[in-house]
Amino acid sequence: MPDEHRLEEKFLSQEAERRISEKLDEAEKIEIDVQTDLLKIAQGQADGVSVAGLGLVIQEDIRIQEIKLQTDSISINPFSALFGQIELNEPVNAIARIILTEVDINRTLASDFVRSRMQNFDFDVDGEIVSFEPEEIQVFLPGDGKIECKGKVLLKEMGNTRLLAYTAIARPRTHSQPAMLESFNCTEGGGISIELVTAFMQKAKELMNMPYLKWEDMAFNIKEIKVEKGSLILLVETQLKQIPSSLTELSP
Repeated sequence: MPDEHRLEEKFLSQEAERRISEKLDEAEKIEIDVQTDLLKIAQGQADGVSVAGLGLVIQEDIRIQEIKLQTDSISINPFSALFGQIELNEPVNAIARIILTEVDINRTLASDFVRSRMQNFDFDVDGEIVSFEPEEIQVFLPGDGKIECKGKVLLKEMGNTRLLAYTAIARPRTHSQPAMLESFNCTEGGGISIELVTAFMQKAKELMNMPYLKWEDMAFNIKEIKVEKGSLILLVETQLKQIPSSLTELSP
C-alpha cells in the first residue's frame, strides 16, 4: 500500500512539474513533491507541497537563483488534483527560502515588468506634498551584511521637477538589530532638505513595520534577510490563495 501511495504522489508531482516547466522561460532544475495519497486526494486533502527550483526565469528578465518552498497541509480540489493541477479550496501557509544574485536583482529592476510597477511616493513635508518618481536603481552586494544602492529619481516639489541622483548604503534588520541606514549621499541634483529626509525615513519605517505585504493573491512577510557577497538570501512566510498552475500569473 505505501508503494501505491508513492506512485500516486509521483504522478501528481511529475504532472505539476511538467505544467510549470512549460510556462517558464528557463529552468535549470524544478522539483515538486506533493505529499498525499489516493484516499487523501479523494477527500480533498494533502499533507503539503514542496517546491525546489534552480535558475528559474520568468518574463525573460526575472530570474531566481534558487527557491525552496514548503506548504502546510492543504485542502485541494480532488478533481483537478487527479490531472496534476493543485487548486486550493482555502488559503494555505507556506515558508520559502529564496536566493537572488546581484546580477539577477539588477536584471529584474531594469525589466519592463518592474519598471511598469514602480510606485511613486508622496510625502507631506510641512503641509506640502513632495513626490519621488523612481527613474533607475542599481543594487550592489559587497558583503559584510551591506546593501548598496545607486539610483536616480525625479523629485517634484514647490512646482518644480528636478533629477536627483544618490548613493545609499543600508543594513537590513537582523534578530539583534533594526534596519540601519549607514549613509545617503546626493551625487547630482543639489541635495534634499532635512525635512524631506525625515519624512522619507518615517515612510520607510512604516513600510518595514507592516506585518504583511500584499501582492495580488499573496500576502507575505520577510522574516529574515541575509546579505552575502554577490547574493541576497530571503526567508519568507507567505499565505497563498492559490498555488499557480503556471507562473505566468506574474504577467501584467
